[in-house]
Amino acid sequence: MNNYFSIQDIDSLPDWVDEAIKIKKDPLSGKNLGRDKTIGLLFFNPSLRTRLSTQKAALNLGMNVIVMNFTGEGWSLEYGDGIVMNQGNSEHIKEAAQVVSQYCDVLGIRAFAKLENREDDYNEKVLKSFIKHSTIPVINMESATGHPLQALTDAITITENQKNKKPKVVLSWAPHPKALPQAVANSFVEMMQHMDANFVITHPVGFELASHITKQVPIDYNQKNALKDADFVYIKNWSSYQDYGKTLDNDLSWKMTQEKMELTNEAKFMHCLPVRRNVVVDDAVIDSKNSLVIEQANNRTYAAQLVLTKILEKS
Repeated sequence: MNNYFSIQDIDSLPDWVDEAIKIKKDPLSGKNLGRDKTIGLLFFNPSLRTRLSTQKAALNLGMNVIVMNFTGEGWSLEYGDGIVMNQGNSEHIKEAAQVVSQYCDVLGIRAFAKLENREDDYNEKVLKSFIKHSTIPVINMESATGHPLQALTDAITITENQKNKKPKVVLSWAPHPKALPQAVANSFVEMMQHMDANFVITHPVGFELASHITKQVPIDYNQKNALKDADFVYIKNWSSYQDYGKTLDNDLSWKMTQEKMELTNEAKFMHCLPVRRNVVVDDAVIDSKNSLVIEQANNRTYAAQLVLTKILEKS
């Protein structure tokens, strides 16, 4: 594996999950694998779990870690070819990526969607430009359209907590005060297509994700109907794909409540965090014994450590 760009870079999700669980049991077993290697983590957007868990994973492998909050500390980057750089951007990606490649052995990039132009976001300009011009492996720490580290984490968490061979998993849209990207939802959908589960997406009309991602996954516009007999309920907001970046009708009735969770098969509650309490989900749900959000956050380390292990073993 040269880069970890999307869930499609995983050759066998069940095997990867098993390997991650083994790492979790003995996280320092590969502490010499990354010795004298350096990972650079470039953040174009805020982070808590992704930043700390990826750093922890790298340290578990004996790596050195360089972190840069690029929007506040780096030069503004130009990505276009043949551009006369007489405006705001100070440095071209061609130089920046090659320079960083001299300082590091692996590079992690976090760059969200701007939600202004769908074509621009789905072309993944930032991440793909770094992959094109870097000479080292690149890891997607959440891009405009995907969050494969989170999705791998979610696969680990579901596997560890499932009580039957083929659980029912529901991805439900939730209200939010502002428009959010589709990245987490996209990668979760892609990941679930590689798991043995009854998977359903539920959201209001108008919030359909990209059809090339959802493919044949069933969509139920009735949230309560979708939740019936669910074993796992994953809540996430995303803005409209068709009416790109818009929130349309921010229907507060889609908030996850204890009453709705009672329709399920004592389902485990999942969310990638951060979460707006009592807007996205009631306190009673996220604080319940069936909430997995803290366990999910812990598993972020082992998802990142597995990806780094794969890259280091190949290099």
